[in-house]
Amino acid sequence: MSVFYGARLDPAAVRKKLSVVLERAGCKHVRFHDLRHTFATNALEHGMDVKTLSAIIGHVSSGTTLNVYAHVTDEMRRTAAAKIDRAIAKAEPRPESPAPKKRIQTTFQAVKGKYRKPGTGYVKQISPNCWQGRYSPKVKGKRLSRNVYAPTEAACEAKLTELIGQMKAEISAVSAQDHAS
Repeated sequence: MSVFYGARLDPAAVRKKLSVVLERAGCKHVRFHDLRHTFATNALEHGMDVKTLSAIIGHVSSGTTLNVYAHVTDEMRRTAAAKIDRAIAKAEPRPESPAPKKRIQTTFQAVKGKYRKPGTGYVKQISPNCWQGRYSPKVKGKRLSRNVYAPTEAACEAKLTELIGQMKAEISAVSAQDHAS
């Protein structure tokens, strides 16, 4: 199924795509709606006013945004405490040395996209020493599929390229024969 601009997506498809992205990134599972909560909290933490945030996420009432979607973070608490100190004591708060954030090194590796350009087939590993290449063009409304196998991805890509050339030649010959009839 192709996605066109303005077309509605099936919620299950969006949920599945999110799961794939999270899995590839090595992140824990979150619901799509959790991202909405995270966005609202981060927007408020970084200074977005509540009225603007409510409009962006589609709420009629700012109260809904604050009560349901905004969560208080440690940084928000520190900022509020500093503002109160300045207001009451009329003095600047002592500078705190921020705790250095730990950088987490992940083993994330970019994954070749699931979908290739039309007319290029696809290659996938089906066992440790076997790759499968598949090309499935539509001919006269019917899917015509052929496979090639090789011990390496590069060899499979080469065989698939050769197969695609042969199949396109066959399809052109059949198409020319139909036009001649």
